[in-house]
Amino acid sequence: MLKKIVGTIWRNLTPSLRGKVVRLTQNQFTVSVAAVVTNHQGEVLLLDHVLRTASGWGVPGGFVKHGEQPETAVRRELREETGIELSGVKLFSTRTINRHIEILFRAESNDHASVKSREINAVGWFKLDEMPESVSRMQKSVIEKLLEDSL
Repeated sequence: MLKKIVGTIWRNLTPSLRGKVVRLTQNQFTVSVAAVVTNHQGEVLLLDHVLRTASGWGVPGGFVKHGEQPETAVRRELREETGIELSGVKLFSTRTINRHIEILFRAESNDHASVKSREINAVGWFKLDEMPESVSRMQKSVIEKLLEDSL
């Protein structure tokens, strides 16, 4: 019951306030992983994430747990959120944003993705020219750059 109440409160906070709460509860910095995942049809896996209320659809990912390796974290996040297993996982880039470190991977999967977590509203495989309009310019740019560099 308490988990449900906390989840409702969290979803009603603005994205800016959510970010401040996360960063205030961390001593040093936060670390997240994300992956641009493609299938044999050349489609990209995108998630409509509950915690991304302002930006809509985007690449899957999440926070790294204490003591967890980044590749393990990205595999766990994809399994927990969509039920898929990854292959060909490769580190693409790492960047810092204030007190946050983001580690981006390139991966493949031909598994059927479905919503497996209450953090996710919807999942879908999309051609580059058919991505949802709500995918941010930054997300589109990252996806295009990563796919271009991996050819």
